[in-house]
Amino acid sequence: MYVVGFAMLLALWRLLRGPTVPDRILALDTLNVTAIAELMLLGMHLRTAIYFEAALIIAMLGFVSTVVLSKYVIRRDIVE
Repeated sequence: MYVVGFAMLLALWRLLRGPTVPDRILALDTLNVTAIAELMLLGMHLRTAIYFEAALIIAMLGFVSTVVLSKYVIRRDIVE
């Protein structure tokens, strides 16, 4: 869990300092994946299923946010 937490800090650093917008989107996606991994590890450690459900919700929201941000970067318009 410490290694995944360190990976989250590195992704947050790239999110705040990223030189370009695609770098920041990629850092946000990486932060999303590491947050899911952290929740999964916490759920396994505590032997409860509620963290797995929270990780699933974060995964769905992360996918949608990545698609929307990528579409905005490419077209500069979200709604077609």
